[in-house]
Amino acid sequence: MSAGQSRFGYVFVSGYTLLLVAFGLLPTLYALFLSFTRNGVFVGFDNFVRVFNDYRFLPAVGHVALYVVFWLISLIVLVVVLAIVVHGIRVRWLGDTARFLFYIPGAIAGASSVLLWLFVLDPSVSPVSALLRAMGYESLVNVVAVGNLPVVFTVIAFWAGAGGWIVIMYGALNNISADIMEAARIDGAGALQVAWHIQLPMLTKWISYMGIMSLAAGTQLFVEPKVLAQATKNVVPEDYSLNQLAYLYAFRQGDFSGSAAISVMLLVVALGLSTIFIFRGKLFERD
Repeated sequence: MSAGQSRFGYVFVSGYTLLLVAFGLLPTLYALFLSFTRNGVFVGFDNFVRVFNDYRFLPAVGHVALYVVFWLISLIVLVVVLAIVVHGIRVRWLGDTARFLFYIPGAIAGASSVLLWLFVLDPSVSPVSALLRAMGYESLVNVVAVGNLPVVFTVIAFWAGAGGWIVIMYGALNNISADIMEAARIDGAGALQVAWHIQLPMLTKWISYMGIMSLAAGTQLFVEPKVLAQATKNVVPEDYSLNQLAYLYAFRQGDFSGSAAISVMLLVVALGLSTIFIFRGKLFERD
């Protein structure tokens, strides 16, 4: 690479770098400062202990953890399976049309997506009201009961985000050498054997990347419970998720140090779990 090409590369990444520093690194450093201080005075881990002992904290952790588990399992399993199926069909019009349709839900903003699902989940107006009533749900309040929320949020998130990942996985499958696939078929491997022994191992890095990005998004659960709480007159608790609890600390209680402590704990957990995905998926190893 020439010196001129290197300079152009720095120019192209400079915009992203500036935004990363302004809206990623600096806010993170400020949150770290707030989490270890109160009114400008260093208090060590006192803010973390105080937040941890809040009766709302552990239920919020459980809600987010259950949702993230459901979300990651459904995403990793169904996205990979659907991508392999679409790739295996090998029908040109289906591939192009399907890729376009997969992208549409992801183009809808998060709040708009939740509003759309409010109609789908309300048995009185839903196009699948017969199914909801057959499952024993007579009203929106019954559907969005607290015990059902991890599944409800998983369905909403999958509908909005899975399509884009299917397209990405489809592209990754296209990068697998045709010679390898042909050699496997000549050796007598069927579709399932090819998928399990060739395609899945060669998708490991992409699956890890999807897991990291989806984990980061899943732990930031806020819009969905917030909108549902307003639509159901607080049937969904306003402190359901950790992000909601942090919001309450900051803007209801005026405790920005406690809010920052929650944010830092979320960051540490997300980084720790992402590290597992990185090393288990060998994300940065060269083929």
